[in-house]
Amino acid sequence: QVQLAESGGGLVQAGGSLALSCAASGSRFGINVMGWYRQAPGKQRELVALIFRSGNTNYADSVKGRFTISRDNAKNTVYLQMNNLKPEDTAVYYCATQSSTWSWGQGTQVTVSS
Repeated sequence: QVQLAESGGGLVQAGGSLALSCAASGSRFGINVMGWYRQAPGKQRELVALIFRSGNTNYADSVKGRFTISRDNAKNTVYLQMNNLKPEDTAVYYCATQSSTWSWGQGTQVTVSS
């Protein structure tokens, strides 16, 4: 079972920036996909961004051009740089990784005030 330790998040005004990071440990098979999902109150969890071991990325349309996902394979760590944040970005952000199975972090709150 992979353990995920998230950090970052918090409260920021609209137009501001925040950075999230997530360190994975305990993987026996290597980590193929790393990414971030989010869940706003009353809504379903949705994809924010994924990054594959190759470096290929996939973003939700709502964050393209504002968020950047990256990873350090040597550290098994994934990062999410969030710029030009909007109130609609307010949600709990979850780190997710896929090796033999999917693993999820505890979630970190991101709140964007207008």
